[in-house]
Amino acid sequence: MSRICELTGKGRQVGHNVSHANNKTKRTFLPNLQNVTLMSDALGESVKLRVSTHGLRSVEHVGGLDNWLLKTGEDKLSLRARRLKRQIAKKAA
Repeated sequence: MSRICELTGKGRQVGHNVSHANNKTKRTFLPNLQNVTLMSDALGESVKLRVSTHGLRSVEHVGGLDNWLLKTGEDKLSLRARRLKRQIAKKAA
């Protein structure tokens, strides 16, 4: 299972552990991913996604999953989220 947020595209970052003696060793910073169930108002069903906490706050701020997907570009979304976006757009039309 990849460590990438399905809504925001946020993934791992690479950096250094720096010791007191200023020795640097490689390390990774992982996003805080949560398995959540979000409700889609347009489809009338709930959807399970793997979302970062930052992405979850963004979805709540915009006003729900449907609004978030319609406003977000396709390049950041996962394949499942893109399919969801198409279904919601089809229902809205």
